[in-house]
Amino acid sequence: MAPPSYTIIGTPFSTFTRSITLALNYKGLPFNQVRCVPHSDTAYDNHPFGFLPTLIIHEIDGKRVDLKLRESMAIACFIDRVAPEPSLLISAGQGKALVEEQMWEFVSLVGAHGFSVVEAGVVKPRIAANDEGKLTDTEIRKQIQPAVDHLRKLLHKMEELMADDGYVFGSKLSWADFFLFPLLADLKAIPEGDLLSPRLLRWMENMNKLEAVQATTHGTLSVGARPP
Repeated sequence: MAPPSYTIIGTPFSTFTRSITLALNYKGLPFNQVRCVPHSDTAYDNHPFGFLPTLIIHEIDGKRVDLKLRESMAIACFIDRVAPEPSLLISAGQGKALVEEQMWEFVSLVGAHGFSVVEAGVVKPRIAANDEGKLTDTEIRKQIQPAVDHLRKLLHKMEELMADDGYVFGSKLSWADFFLFPLLADLKAIPEGDLLSPRLLRWMENMNKLEAVQATTHGTLSVGARPP
């Protein structure tokens, strides 16, 4: 059996890495995964600024290239081109989208604003404080309260952009779902997950039924994992 044509560089704990592995699994593209954290030697070997993920494309048209493709949205566009089905794109008029670019707008908002608010603002400080074990839950909540207030506003604004039910844009699964899910899966794993609304919890139930989600759960915060 020929080895997979792709290698993903990034720990399963990385939310952007998981967005990409969700799609690779969903589209049935076999891949190897090199687990490393951001700004490690391995990360810098594959990304000029040490970020995750990097997709190594080993072959193009039967020719060995070992091309390193960085940045999640660029990787997503490549995956869509080489494996257009099952589609993760939204067409104009599908669900809540009037134009297809609204899906990429949502993805960009999640990456630019959601990550810093959810992960850097709340999840990572909460986990670090819990693991250190020096503060009570009440003290931790007080410490991260300003970030939680910001998180509450962000969740409300993201939900306003979503369809009333189903996936982010309605009945059609898309990249919007695969970029939002890793963030909210982390959030749901900590006490501040109680900020998730009934709509967002229903959406997460839909997502958790996907084989791609189940295949990428190991090594994430939702099952108690920590960064390697």
